[in-house]
Amino acid sequence: MAASELYTKRARVWIPDAEEVWKSAELAKDFKNGDPSLQLMLEDGTSIEHKLDPKTKNLPYLRNPDILVGENDLTALSYLHEPAVLHNLKVRFIDSKLIYTYCGIVLVAINPYETLGIYGTDIINAYSGQNMGDMDPHIFAVAEEAYKQMARDERNQSIIVSGESGAGKTVSAKYAMRYFATVSGSTSEANVEQKVLASNPIMEAIGNAKTTRNDNSSRFGKYIEIGFDTRYRIIGANMRTYLLEKSRVVFQADEERNYHIFYQLCASSHLPEFKTLKLSSANDFLYTRQGRSPVIHGVDDTKELSATRNAFTLLGINESYQMGLFQVLAAILHLGNVEIKDKDSDSSLIPPNNRHLMAFCELVGVTYQDMAQWLCHRKLKTATETYIKTLPRLQATNARDALAKHIYAKLFNWIVEHVNKALITNIKQHSFIGVLDIYGFETFEINSFEQFCINYANEKLQQQFNMHVFKLEQEEYMKEQIPWTLIDFYDNQPCINLIEAKMGILDLLDEECKMPKGSDDSWAQKLYNTHLKTCSLFEKPRMSNRAFIIQHFADKVEYQCEGFLEKNKDTVNEDQINVLKASKFDLLVELFQDEEKATSPTGQVPGTGGRTRLSIKPDKGRGKTSKEHKKTVGCQFRNSLQMLMDTLNATTPHYVRCIKPNDFKLAFSFDPKRAVQQLRACGVLETIRISAAGFPSRWTYQEFFSRYRVLMKQKDVLSDKKLTCRNVLEKLVQDQDKYQFGKTKIFFRAGQVAYLEKLRADKLRVACIRIQKTIRCWLARKKYLRTRSAAITIQRFTRGYQARCLAKFMRRTQAATIIQKYQRMYMERKRYRQKQAAALVMQTILRAYMARQKYQGLLREHNAVIIQKRVRGWLARCWYKRCLVSLVYLQCCFRRMKARRELKKLKIEARSVEHFKKLNKGMENKIMQLQRRIDEQSKDNRSINEKLVSLETSSTAERERMRGELSRLRGVEEDAKNKGNQVTSLLEQLEKLKKELSSTQKEKKTIEDWAQTYRDEMEKMVSELKDQNCSLKKEKDDLNRLIQEQSQQMTEKMARAIVEKTQQLETDLNEERSRYQNLLTEHLRLEEKYDDLKEAMNVSKPGHRRTDSTHSSNESEYTYNSEYAELEEGSRAAEDVTRGMDTSLTLKLQKRLTELEQEKQSLRNELENREDQFQRARARDDVEFKKARGAELEYESLKRQELESENKKLKHDLAEIRRSLLGNAATGAGAPGSPAYKVVLEQLNASCEELEVRKEEVLILRSQLVSQKEAMHHKETMTEPSAYVEDVSKLKDAGELKQAYIGLKDTNRSPRFMRKPLEVSDLLSRLRSAAPDFHKLNEDGELWLVNQGLKETIRLLEHQLQAQRRGYDSEVESLRGELQNVKEENNRQQQLLAQNLQLPPEARIEASLQHEITRLTNENLELLAEDPTASREARVIILRRMVDLMEQLEKQDRTIRKLKKQLKVYSKRIGEMGAGQTEGQTSPGQVVDEPIHPVNIPRREKDFQGMLEYKKEDELKLVKNLILELKPRGVAVNLIPGLPAYILFMCLRHADYVNDDQKVRTLLTSTINSIKKILKKRGDDFETVSFWLSNTCRFLHCLKQYSGDEAFMRHNTQRQNEHTLSNFDLAEYRQVISDLAIQIYQQLIKCMENILQPMIVSGMLEHETIQGVSGVKPTGLRKRTSSIADEGTYTLDSILRQLSAFHSTMCQHGTDPELIKQVVKQQFYIIGAVTLNNLLLRKDMCSWSKGMQIRYNVSQLEEWLRDKGLMICGAKETLEPLIQAAQLLQVKKKTDEDAEAICSMCLALTTAQIVKVLNLYTPVNEFEERVSVAFIRTIQTRLRDRCESPQLLMDTKMIYPVTFPFNPSSLALETIQIPSSLNLSFLTRV
Repeated sequence: MAASELYTKRARVWIPDAEEVWKSAELAKDFKNGDPSLQLMLEDGTSIEHKLDPKTKNLPYLRNPDILVGENDLTALSYLHEPAVLHNLKVRFIDSKLIYTYCGIVLVAINPYETLGIYGTDIINAYSGQNMGDMDPHIFAVAEEAYKQMARDERNQSIIVSGESGAGKTVSAKYAMRYFATVSGSTSEANVEQKVLASNPIMEAIGNAKTTRNDNSSRFGKYIEIGFDTRYRIIGANMRTYLLEKSRVVFQADEERNYHIFYQLCASSHLPEFKTLKLSSANDFLYTRQGRSPVIHGVDDTKELSATRNAFTLLGINESYQMGLFQVLAAILHLGNVEIKDKDSDSSLIPPNNRHLMAFCELVGVTYQDMAQWLCHRKLKTATETYIKTLPRLQATNARDALAKHIYAKLFNWIVEHVNKALITNIKQHSFIGVLDIYGFETFEINSFEQFCINYANEKLQQQFNMHVFKLEQEEYMKEQIPWTLIDFYDNQPCINLIEAKMGILDLLDEECKMPKGSDDSWAQKLYNTHLKTCSLFEKPRMSNRAFIIQHFADKVEYQCEGFLEKNKDTVNEDQINVLKASKFDLLVELFQDEEKATSPTGQVPGTGGRTRLSIKPDKGRGKTSKEHKKTVGCQFRNSLQMLMDTLNATTPHYVRCIKPNDFKLAFSFDPKRAVQQLRACGVLETIRISAAGFPSRWTYQEFFSRYRVLMKQKDVLSDKKLTCRNVLEKLVQDQDKYQFGKTKIFFRAGQVAYLEKLRADKLRVACIRIQKTIRCWLARKKYLRTRSAAITIQRFTRGYQARCLAKFMRRTQAATIIQKYQRMYMERKRYRQKQAAALVMQTILRAYMARQKYQGLLREHNAVIIQKRVRGWLARCWYKRCLVSLVYLQCCFRRMKARRELKKLKIEARSVEHFKKLNKGMENKIMQLQRRIDEQSKDNRSINEKLVSLETSSTAERERMRGELSRLRGVEEDAKNKGNQVTSLLEQLEKLKKELSSTQKEKKTIEDWAQTYRDEMEKMVSELKDQNCSLKKEKDDLNRLIQEQSQQMTEKMARAIVEKTQQLETDLNEERSRYQNLLTEHLRLEEKYDDLKEAMNVSKPGHRRTDSTHSSNESEYTYNSEYAELEEGSRAAEDVTRGMDTSLTLKLQKRLTELEQEKQSLRNELENREDQFQRARARDDVEFKKARGAELEYESLKRQELESENKKLKHDLAEIRRSLLGNAATGAGAPGSPAYKVVLEQLNASCEELEVRKEEVLILRSQLVSQKEAMHHKETMTEPSAYVEDVSKLKDAGELKQAYIGLKDTNRSPRFMRKPLEVSDLLSRLRSAAPDFHKLNEDGELWLVNQGLKETIRLLEHQLQAQRRGYDSEVESLRGELQNVKEENNRQQQLLAQNLQLPPEARIEASLQHEITRLTNENLELLAEDPTASREARVIILRRMVDLMEQLEKQDRTIRKLKKQLKVYSKRIGEMGAGQTEGQTSPGQVVDEPIHPVNIPRREKDFQGMLEYKKEDELKLVKNLILELKPRGVAVNLIPGLPAYILFMCLRHADYVNDDQKVRTLLTSTINSIKKILKKRGDDFETVSFWLSNTCRFLHCLKQYSGDEAFMRHNTQRQNEHTLSNFDLAEYRQVISDLAIQIYQQLIKCMENILQPMIVSGMLEHETIQGVSGVKPTGLRKRTSSIADEGTYTLDSILRQLSAFHSTMCQHGTDPELIKQVVKQQFYIIGAVTLNNLLLRKDMCSWSKGMQIRYNVSQLEEWLRDKGLMICGAKETLEPLIQAAQLLQVKKKTDEDAEAICSMCLALTTAQIVKVLNLYTPVNEFEERVSVAFIRTIQTRLRDRCESPQLLMDTKMIYPVTFPFNPSSLALETIQIPSSLNLSFLTRV
């Protein structure tokens, strides 16, 4: 294709850049052939001129279209070159946070320097069984591909992980091994996969160290072979190591560390077990402080050592060996601190008593003198003599360091050997997968022998890699049958020959090492002479004679020759080794037991030995060298490398290239320079170059047709897609060399896809322009038509407006004329009416004046008559009065005379007491008061007198009789004397009474004054009481309102709390149910494993091979112990070991099985208790709430009524006081004894008392208000009810509430708390005080007394209520217990009665006797427990009664036998009589031999009882025919749904009817075991599992429906209630069958999942339900290794058909509707979870068009739910995460408003899922835009506060807990007919 067609304006290219390596630019104008330069514009808008190379004329690289940027596979790029690869990796790493990318067969892994959550078990399960290209690139995808090919191709595999230090090689290898350990499992109890993983911390501790590039850099290479058996499960592993960096033991550069193990020991030196090692801080030892960086940030060396020790223990290295290893390591540290000083120029010495050397010798068990001697000396041997030569200090120091390195290398090899021993197994290895973790290509400023060996190894690996890539390309071309030519690729065999061939660099190096005077300089000269002129890959630096340059595949490297010979020799002083061999330390001796002599090949003293960092594990297959020499390091490395290459060539390799993005360990920071160096060195670019040399872009015909359908015309589209693509390509691409047609794919040269994309984009752009043109034309025409219509409308409205204005003017003119006419008429009429009114007014005034004059004259005349009448009357009265006065005066004079006469009489009578009393009648009250006082004072005297009289009566009775006459006479005399004395005393008393009368009159006046004052005060007090009453009323209303509000709030809060508590209980119940069902699943799995082991103990069969790649970790865990692995034939010992292991495993499984059964039973009990507690709590809360609420309202209404009545009473009392004080104005009304005075005092006291009571009640109301608030607070926290509600709730009903309130009121008014009435003197003293105050009436503490009394009363009442409540509760509990006993006894009696009624008479009598004996025995036992004496008596009575009963039984038996005999005799007689009658009825003329026609006599239907009888020996046949051999697709299709369950239950009913417990038990056990057996045999058949799930549930419902429990008998008919079980309670078996139903349900879900799993991804994601919406993109090589054949693509219709098949099958089998809903919900959850997980792991699926497809598919699923009537089963809600993910793909993703909308929309998605979808979002067309990094950061910021799980994927193995709601059957058991096809003829209907 001509350059002018591609390099056009706006075409984008890559140009070199010093900083970014490659920079993007855009052509400013078209390029023409012959132009010397290109006019470019950079992305920042800068215009530049790019000049072309005048020699090559090479144009800059073209940039790929944006839709190809960020592809999973680099080979999918149209333009394959370095800048495209670098840019694609950068976009994926920086923008999308994706660290893995495919490059053909290579997985490129970029170290993120951050912990990512993409390595969990859920991710492993997601990648397990998937094709490598179906999911996003991942190390798990490579591991799965290797695992799958091992199982499919029966070929060993290798995963080669390479990269420079810090690139993440070790971590990648670790994750690969974790994947194998998870998906495969082990075959033994020893958990080999855990041991394989446990080897990692050990190898990291002894072989990893911190470098400037990596905190955990592997300083050795390793190749781990993970062994698998015939079923591809891990059985063991083996490790080979390469090139340990020994020099790091004695030297570290700045910011680096020694091996981790040394720092772990130093950090743990404080532990007691390490005290003997004499360690301290790492800064105290030379070998650990040279790098000056002893601590790694974020790493705890103490914890790391603990992990290392645990790993040692897991691998079988015990504590003694571990301490020995740590002892050797500590000795190395002490050896490094041994200080060697100069003795002279040629000798050195160690100061005596050097503590570090002493510690070293003590730790390794050697003598101090020997080690000190040979550290500073060495032996020189000649042919005849041996000399001891001193060493200078430098050589002695080097010898010390060489010894330390040698000891560490030996220790390293020993650990590797023992790790391999721990990982080895006695089971035959069938295949293996090797994981190679080896260094990448290295080049530094100074490169030495180490870099030479590393680059040599990489040359070999690169050659193997190139050959493998070329081989795959060749196989692909041959498979597609397209012509191909040899691809020219770089062959590095010349470089390898330069290094390893004869006379190569290594040969010359070994030869120079053997020379007596060999040196680095002489070796360099030999290299120059040999290769400088003969090999173009070998060069000599211009400015150096001690270096050479080799052109490697990655780059030129200059090596410095200094130190090559010494490092290749790797010598150690033999005398030092001999000292160590003589050690008393066994482990050290074991390390050096195979030690070879370490002399120099020349036998002379080594020079200034440099630091050697190379150690090769000895090759066990090679023969040993001679005693004088050992193999050089180069020779050993070459041999081991050749072994490695042989191993790799024998396996199928998989490549992982690790890239280090930057040198500063910054998270997600990308340095293009460093990345390009590594891409060039690791072979990724070479892969790209090989791919670009052929046909890198490959499309299937369907993909090409779907993508480029827009470039075809309608006539070009044919029925044959292949022919259509061929015709279109021939038109679009003229050069036929640019593409080739294969069998299934089209192959394109590099750049052709970009050209086709350009054509497609141009076609779409033209179509867009045409669409825009049409739309703009339509919009313009629409605008014109709208404008024209608007103009016409305006004209119409304008003309109409003008016409309306004219009509308006005419109407106004006419209206004005009419108005004028009527106005003039009005004015005239008004003027006339004014005149008329004036005349009438004048007439009215005149007539009124005349009338008034007349009226006044009449009035004066009338008044004069009245005056005369009054005057005459007054004169008459005056005369009458004068006459009357005169008469009165005469009468007065006469009466005065009569009075004077009477006075004289009165003065005479005044001396008598009676007269005095009459005169002093007003003092009667006072005397009465005094008399009362005298009476009160004389009470005691009378009591004493009575006592005296009683005592004197007995003694003086006789004396009084004898002297009666004398006493009488003396009494008369004494009475005379007393009367005289009494007259005197009465006169004196009269005088006193006169004085008191005067004082009383004074007091009366004072009281009158006080009454006036009191009246005023009372009026004031009344006003105050009114105010206080109003305030109390207002406060009462406020309190009532608050009480109502608070009660309403409390009611609402209680309701909410109850709802929340209910929801919480339901949640806990579901969690417990889920936990119980999970344990049930585990129990089933262990049972199956136990059964498999039992079968395996009898017959040992070879295991199956893993052919299906969909095995997950869970499935492998469940199945890997099912059978024994195939052992070697003839290996009896291995069989014994395996049998012993299986026996121990069986015992463990049995123990675990017992524990799980116990735990299951406890969980079952706990679940039942939870449910009972939940029901009881709900019922109790409802009852208590209603009761408390009713009592509370009753209490409040009583309070309000009482307050209102008291207020009315107060008003009445005040009115009465007012009437008493104001209504009586008489003079004596206010006297102390007057009624008004008494009323005042009584009302005053009553008012005071009522006021105090009101105050107390207010206080009580306030306290209740506070208690209600506290109650509300307690209700909110759901801790305890308030005291007020609790106290009120204690009152059982409204009557008790009223009595309590009345009692409280009476207590407040009881005499104890009522104030005593004031005495008159006290009242007068208070009134005479200066400032009388009404409030002082409370000074004597009445309120306090009232308060205390109320408190005491309340406490007393509460105590009484609590006592009553306790008594009531105890009584209720006892009554409940008695009621329960009565119920149980009643049930037993009913069961016995029903049983007896069903039994024959003989059995009935025997059963009743048996029951009577049982009852008497129980009573006897109870009596024995209570009273032994009484029990003995009762026993005698019982025995007598039993004897009587037995006698009665015998009598009844004899009677029955007699009756039977009589019945037989009567039956015979009846038969004979019937035969005679038949013969006598035959007529004489009838022919006897006449043939009788058969008549159908209908049989009377027998009354069946719904039972089936079978014999004991037929039980196996019943189970076999009804369960084991019954096929759902055959006979069961035409049966009644649940017929097997009905048959089994009817058989069970008969066993219960005959009271055969053994038969019931065996039938149920056989049924359960048979169902388990058939499910185990045919568990993969959905119809079978569904059929037995339905029948198991129906059998469970039958057991409940006919159990006799009232809760399950509500819906039964009367006939069904008669069929209940009568003898046995099968509640425990119901639980067992319920557990079986749960197991079948879970098996059904797994079966459905296995069927749906292959359909979901294809139908929901890959298939285009809406054709033409989405277009596929280039796929590269992602489908190159499909392990399964293409069986056709599943569509959404396939899923819907399968769902419909599931649903119809379950309906046909009669599955409960509620159970079907739960199954459908689980199905939809699996569909949603699998779809979402694949969406999150597939970048090619995250696009706008795919979101539309998903939403459409979901709508089809919802439509299916709607059609089946399952919208309310909860299935739709399980798809909510998938719906929101699809919406997320389609919404705008630019602004902050979009971010807010996304956050509010995606509530069912986690933050990790949202961010993952946004990162994976990929435009399919150029018109779409990518999601910016800033927008993703905004989303993360907004979602930061979400509290959610960080898990990315949904758990596809999660199963919702299942419930089996009771569903009674309306089918009558007696109507069921057994089909003959079931072969159950041995069953008899009863």
